Order: sequence, then structure tokens, then C-alpha cells
Amino acid sequence: MPLDFDDFNALMERETGLSILNLASTGSGPLYNRFVLENFLRRHRARHLLYVVDSFTFRSAEWNEDRFSDAKLLRRTPFKWTIARGLFHYSRREGVTVLAVLDYVTGFSKINNRERFQRDQWEGEAQFERVFRPSSLLVKKRIEYLYPPLASADQPFRYLAKFADLVALAQQNGMDVTLIEMPLPAEFRAAVPPDREFSDAIALLVSDRGLAFRDLAGALPDSRYYFDTDHLNRTGVTEFFEQYLKAILLSPAASQ
Repeated sequence: MPLDFDDFNALMERETGLSILNLASTGSGPLYNRFVLENFLRRHRARHLLYVVDSFTFRSAEWNEDRFSDAKLLRRTPFKWTIARGLFHYSRREGVTVLAVLDYVTGFSKINNRERFQRDQWEGEAQFERVFRPSSLLVKKRIEYLYPPLASADQPFRYLAKFADLVALAQQNGMDVTLIEMPLPAEFRAAVPPDREFSDAIALLVSDRGLAFRDLAGALPDSRYYFDTDHLNRTGVTEFFEQYLKAILLSPAASQ
């Protein structure tokens, strides 16, 4: 999401000559991301898909099924019958609560939106210029929040299957797919619990589907590049774009 803060997306478009649409949303995992891509492809086309892999989003329904009933996301979702039908399908087939469908079709969250006249932005954007002061306690709390004990050892692989469907959908629609891991500060990265099985499964998917993959988690270890425990600030996003992302964005385009 920081890649779309303030005017940064426009800057990337100027620097690359590409048209870039950021479809990221707060704390959303592969199931919700697939739903967004399905709706995007009903009326639009793109040549490339850049997907940021956050391992925590594969671990819980909180970032997947539960995102569909999040009031803040429902407020921002435009009303279309195709989206309503999609939500109904996901409630029947994917375990999404029917309450999300009812909320959407009645407009409950939109009508009861006290922030309707405020600028539509994630609260993190207000901290984009901030430099994070390292705190072991905050890192510990953030890790505990994002990586609680798994309810089931198979849980990540359920969402990995949904992610594989997303990749297949993109490729069926003529899109090249590139996966990246965003930079993390050294202390946070060291605290992320290792999951070799999940890493191997991602690697197998990359190989089987012919995807490009860049692990850039260790690219910018210094805390001065972040506004909180794990999100890049303006300095970090600028450095990341200049050193790594610009070349990634241009590499597929340059081959055409």
C-alpha cells in the first residue's frame, strides 16, 4: 500500500512510462485478492501483475474470508450487481459469511459511514514521512498479532491453493506474473517465524507456473526506511523504487 501513498504512484508512472493501478487493500489475503482480480478483469485488461507475497496473509481467515465483511472495505466497494453476485457465490462456495452479502446489497456500511466526508486513505498514509524509532516491544507485539499459532497446520496451504487460482486466472487473461517480497527492517525480519514448508510450496508454484520471483525482504534492513515496524516510509519507498522496483517494472515491458 505505501507504493500508492501521496503522489508516489504517479511518480512511478512518470519514471517508467507505464500505467500502474494499485489494487492493494489493508490486510487482505489471497482469497480476497482473487475476488478483486476477478472483478477487475470483467471490464479491464493488464499486461502484468506484480503481487506482494506477505506470508502472514496465508495463515488465517482474518485476512481472507473475514475481509469480505469488513465495514471499511465494504464502504469503499462500488455497488455493482456483478460484485453482488460474486459475493453471493463466495458465500456459498468459499465460506464467506452471508452477512457480508446482506451488508453489501443493503448498503448498511455505506449508509452508516461516519467518515464519508473524509479523505479515503489508510491511517498509515499520515505517517508516510515518519521515521520509526526501533522498539523490540512493538516488534514483538506486531509479530504476535500477525503470526499467532496456527489453528491448523494445513491452513496456509488452503490459501496457497486460492493463490494458485489467482495466478492461473491472471495467466489465462494474458498477464505476466511477478512475485516479490517487500523489504523489512532487520529486527522485524529476524522475528518472523520460519516456515520452510510454505517457502518450498511457493517455490514449487513459481517453478510450475513459470513465474518471476524476487525475495527483497533483506534489501533495506535499516529502520530509517520505515514509518512503523514493517512498512516503508517515503525515503524507503523511494530507495526501494530506485534500486529495485523500477527495474522489475520495466523488465517485462522491455522484452516486448
